[in-house]
Amino acid sequence: MVTSPRSEEEKQNLNERLKSLRIDRTPAPMPSVQNRVQKKLLLALSVLTVLAAVGYLFVFSAPKTVSAAEVKIESGPAAAGDVVLTASGYVVAHHKIAVGAKVMGRVDWIGVEKGDRVQQGQVLVRLEDSDFQAQVNQARANLSAAQARLDQLRAGSRPQEKLKDNAAVMQAEANYKFALDDYRRTEQLHRAGVVAKIELDRATAQRDTTLAMLESARQSSQMTNIGPRVEEIRAARAQVQQVKAALDYAETQLDSTKIKAPVSGTVLQRIVERGEMVTPSAFGESGARTSVVALADLNDLQIELDISQTDFARLKMGQRAEIIPEAFPNLRYTGFIEEIAPEANRAKATVQIKVKVENPDEQLRPEMNARVNFLADATPREVGMSANRVLVPKAAVVRAGESDFVFVVKGSTVEQRVIRRGDESADSYYVLEGLSGGESVVVTGAEKLRDGDRVKVNS
Repeated sequence: MVTSPRSEEEKQNLNERLKSLRIDRTPAPMPSVQNRVQKKLLLALSVLTVLAAVGYLFVFSAPKTVSAAEVKIESGPAAAGDVVLTASGYVVAHHKIAVGAKVMGRVDWIGVEKGDRVQQGQVLVRLEDSDFQAQVNQARANLSAAQARLDQLRAGSRPQEKLKDNAAVMQAEANYKFALDDYRRTEQLHRAGVVAKIELDRATAQRDTTLAMLESARQSSQMTNIGPRVEEIRAARAQVQQVKAALDYAETQLDSTKIKAPVSGTVLQRIVERGEMVTPSAFGESGARTSVVALADLNDLQIELDISQTDFARLKMGQRAEIIPEAFPNLRYTGFIEEIAPEANRAKATVQIKVKVENPDEQLRPEMNARVNFLADATPREVGMSANRVLVPKAAVVRAGESDFVFVVKGSTVEQRVIRRGDESADSYYVLEGLSGGESVVVTGAEKLRDGDRVKVNS
C-alpha cells in the first residue's frame, strides 16, 4: 500500500504533539531563606490576631459585676404643702399686645425704647399728619357753610325783603288797575266802531298779564312774610349733621396718627424706625409694618406648662403652686392654676396649663425658664388621698449634658432609661417621669455602663 506524503506529514505532527505532553520530572529548586522568613511572620501575625480577638471577647463580653437597688414608692396622705408634681415651663405675659396703627402713614417720631415703662394713653409713635390736617380743615369749612345755610333758614326773611315784596305788590296792583281801565275804554270805543278789533285784543292781553303779575307778587310777599318751609329747615339741619360727622371722622383720623399705649405696661420690642411705613392691615402697601411696638403688663405674669396626660389627674383649677425661676434658684414665688386648656395636644400627649404668679417682680421676666412645684391642698376632701411618689437612689442617677438617666437591670443586661427628677431627699431623688416604681437600678459602676451591657448583680 502506498502512503501519501500528506499522511506522513500528519504522523510527524502528531508525534511532536505527544512529546510536548510529557511530564517534566526535573526536581524543583529549594525555596530561598527570605521566602521562609516571610511565611513565618505571616503565621505569627495570624496567631496574634486570634489571641487579640479572644482577649477582647473575654474582657468586654464578660458580665460586669454591679450592685443594684430597688426603686421605691413612697405613699401616704397628701398633706397641705406637699409637692404632688413638679414641672418646667416658661414665664409669659398674660396679655401681650402688638400695638398697631389705625391709619396708613409714615413714622415721623418714636418716643419709646425697649424696656421703657409706659402709662395708658401715652403717645408712643407719631405719624406724618399733613394730609389728615388738610382733610380736617376742609370738613370744618363745609360745616361752616352748612351751618350758615341752616341759620339763614331759621332766621326767616329780613324786614327789607318784606318791604321789597310789598312794594312789588303795590306796583303790580297799579299796573293792573291801569291795564283794566285801558281795557274798559277800548271796549267802549270798539262797540262804537271807533277802534279796530286788534286794539281790543291788545288791551285784553295787557289786562290779563298785569293780573297774573299781581297774583305772583302777592304770593311772593306772602311767602316772605311766612318764612322758609319746615322741610327746607329739616333738610338743612340734616346737611349740617352729615358734614359734622365727616368732620368727626377726619378729626379721628388725625388723632389716629398719634399711636398711644392701650394699657400701662413695659415695651418688650420696638418694631419700627423713623421713616418706615405702617398700615392697619396686613394687605397694605408692600413692606409696610402692621405693628409699631410690642407691649405687656409685667405685673400680670403666668407660667405656661405642658403637663403629661399621665400626670394631669394630679392637678385642678385653682391649685396652689410654688414657682422657682432657673435664673434665680434661691427665689420663690407663689401662684395658682389660673387656666387649663379645654383640649389636649394629641401629638405631644400633653395638656397646657397656666399658673398665675401672685407676687411678680422685676427679676421675673417673660420667656425665662421656671420650675413649678404643685402643692397639695388641705381641704377635707383631699385629706387621706394617696400621694404616691417614686424615689430612686442618688447613686443610680447619671448626668449627661442636660439629661438624667439610670440603668435598669433586665435579666443579665441593663437598659439605659432617661428620667425627669424633681425634689430630693437625703439620699434619693423624686422621679417625675421615666420610672414607675419596683424597678431594679444599678447603683455602683453605673457611670461605666452602656445600654445593653451584660451585668452580674451582687447578691
